[in-house]
Amino acid sequence: MRVLAHLSDLHFGRVERAALEPLRRRLIELAPDLVVISGDLTQRARARQFREARAFLDTLPRPQIVVPGNHDVPLYNLFARFLWPLAGYRRNISAEVEPSFVDEEIAVLGINTARSFVFKGGRVSERQLARVARQLCGLGGGVTRIVVTHHPHMALAPLAHCGIDVLMAGHLHDAHVVERVPGMAALMVQAGTATSTRTREEPNSFNLLRVRRERIEVEQHVLNGGGFRRASAEAFERRPEGWRRSAAA
Repeated sequence: MRVLAHLSDLHFGRVERAALEPLRRRLIELAPDLVVISGDLTQRARARQFREARAFLDTLPRPQIVVPGNHDVPLYNLFARFLWPLAGYRRNISAEVEPSFVDEEIAVLGINTARSFVFKGGRVSERQLARVARQLCGLGGGVTRIVVTHHPHMALAPLAHCGIDVLMAGHLHDAHVVERVPGMAALMVQAGTATSTRTREEPNSFNLLRVRRERIEVEQHVLNGGGFRRASAEAFERRPEGWRRSAAA
């Protein structure tokens, strides 16, 4: 079994300071095998915001898989937006915007969906799909295949033949799980915002996934009373047609 912590939409520059230390403390207590952060580390892709995000990531467990989001591309600096859209991200967070983590049980691949010409939405190119397909299709049958993007519901159906098991995303500030993605027998795990003040209809939260080859449990941990606590848990079992909800975790 592998345990993954799934965070998203940190939004440094518009962050809920009271959430930072409880989040750090809870993640250290849970000791996940991998921390996944699905984009929007900053609010406006400013240098100070990236530095604050980097300093916070350095306090969290490792290894980490981090992908950028649309807020990590400058909005008002048009030269930077169109000529060097992820320069600040590469300088402060990671030079690799499509990282991967692979061991004998899981393969987690990041795809960068942030684009200069789209302000809120995202895109995936044919070249990106081909790269991910080469990586995933060559894996053995016992490996759980996971793809991480910032934007959900990307056009990833061409990867279905590689047997993707889980898609992880953020962007919506709304935590939920969908049993089956159209065109794919994959579980869609959506994270809320871990630390932003823009919580919308739900509190700050993150997901914890307990991943086995034939069963995945997804817990939502929410900020409540000064700490992050488990608020809900769902379990999914592999069926010939895809993942289906099972007994409560």
